[in-house]
Amino acid sequence: MPKLIDSLGHLMENPWELIAREATLADVQQSSAKLVLVPAKLWNTEKAALLSTGKTFGVWLDSNETASLINEEDLDTLPLIALNFPAFMDGRSYSTAGILRQQLGYTGEIRAIGDVLRDQLFFMKRCGFNTFDLRDSVKLEDAQKALHDFATTYAATVEEPTPLFRRRA
Repeated sequence: MPKLIDSLGHLMENPWELIAREATLADVQQSSAKLVLVPAKLWNTEKAALLSTGKTFGVWLDSNETASLINEEDLDTLPLIALNFPAFMDGRSYSTAGILRQQLGYTGEIRAIGDVLRDQLFFMKRCGFNTFDLRDSVKLEDAQKALHDFATTYAATVEEPTPLFRRRA
């Protein structure tokens, strides 16, 4: 069973097929999935051919790739952008999520993929992530609770743009 939860802690089925970084257009065309997450570089080089397949596409970025790899005009049409966390200690995708939300105005789903652990979820949500594709070792019940670990936060974020000192004024 896919370990996918949303930012409210609801369990979800994952209908999206994640296409590997090394995949080609032919690999995507052979896939029977209707909802497909492709690497940003494949999207940028094969966009017209991908769209001609009749599938719905989302794009994923690795932690060493920036939001600038996605054309701004595509932000209005992509229903899902997934950001990879290749290791727990690699937090570059937090910044990418913030840039997508705050600077580029992306309103679609941002999904955390890769090495996604319980301790990251609360902070990922604050950066603008909507869904979390958890690694297999994470207990779903713990992950659901993690989204509500703190009742009040001080700093401004995507989720709460007004810092606590201004909310109290």
